[in-house]
Amino acid sequence: MPLRHHRLLAALAAVAALALGIRAWMRPEPVAVSVAAVTTGAVEETVANTRAGTVKACRRARMAPVVAGQIARLPVHRGDRVEAGQLLLELWNADRRAQVGVAEAELRAARARSREACVAAELAAREAKRVDALHARRLASEEAAEKARADSRAREASCAASQASVGVSEARLQAARAALERTRLRAPFAGVVAELHGELGEVITPSPIGVATLPAVDLIDDGCSYVEAPIDEVDAPRLRRDLPVRIALDAFGQRRFPGRIRRIAAYVLDRERQARTVAVEVDFAEPPADVRLLPGYSADVEIVLRRREHVLRIPTEAVREGDRVLVLEPASGRLVERRIETGISNWEYTEVRSGLQPGERVVTSVDREGVAPGVRARAETPGQAGAAGT
Repeated sequence: MPLRHHRLLAALAAVAALALGIRAWMRPEPVAVSVAAVTTGAVEETVANTRAGTVKACRRARMAPVVAGQIARLPVHRGDRVEAGQLLLELWNADRRAQVGVAEAELRAARARSREACVAAELAAREAKRVDALHARRLASEEAAEKARADSRAREASCAASQASVGVSEARLQAARAALERTRLRAPFAGVVAELHGELGEVITPSPIGVATLPAVDLIDDGCSYVEAPIDEVDAPRLRRDLPVRIALDAFGQRRFPGRIRRIAAYVLDRERQARTVAVEVDFAEPPADVRLLPGYSADVEIVLRRREHVLRIPTEAVREGDRVLVLEPASGRLVERRIETGISNWEYTEVRSGLQPGERVVTSVDREGVAPGVRARAETPGQAGAAGT
């Protein structure tokens, strides 16, 4: 072959290599995407609270005396554990204790007078019987017998009146004791003293009508807790008592506590500038023995409406508008859009009824720049995914 032909072939080969290099250089790199395999497992349909819920004590009493007065006794402190009926606070009440003493003395006197009157009535009744017997044998006149009977009836009435007087004195004593008890605060149930507002010698007054004031004693039953959470009104028709719930508390990180709905409010709460919600109360299925649930903890609830086992599922974040997903085809290395039929879902998984097969890989980073049907893509490793998100 002539030398010039060799040079021509060499030049053509160089041009071809250069063209291939330019094409390879200009060809876009595959887009890195996060993918998840289509798997089989359980899928739940759930609803959650719209705003943070709150852990509450089953019983909580914010108490204050119903009368005004000066604090004379304050035998408890914040954090003290008390029993039902224990004295928590007492106002100065010497005058009322004196009234109780007067009422007790009056009752004793009334009972003594009653005994005296009733003994006299008993004697008069026996005398009337004796005179009647004499009259029957014509040893006493009719006038004497009638007089004895009248005296017996009078004594009997006096006895009844004195017994009624005893009842009045007993009622007065009860009223005096009730007035005295109004100066004392007693624990309605066993619990812990959360707050005290008042000191010895201070004067406290009842709250005016319509004006809320701080309670003198705030008592909490810390042996029983529940969660109250607001649920959007659109989800309320699907709720019912005893539905299973997962409870999350910010204070305990990723830990979840099982629970059940115990009450659904009978009305929708309408607050200005906020979505309308229904208050739902959730009981802990088993009170956690290793943690202390403080009233006031923020809480979130996830209510399980339905659950299906052994169904095809994909991460919910992979589902695009119109029930479409992007599938990474291993043969072509390109993203293919596919329409699927979905079932129940929650924030984590969505049930796939048709359109996908187990093991296929769907794109979960659907909002990443460059991710679109038809583009070349490569699945990134978990480490790369973390780098891409930073």
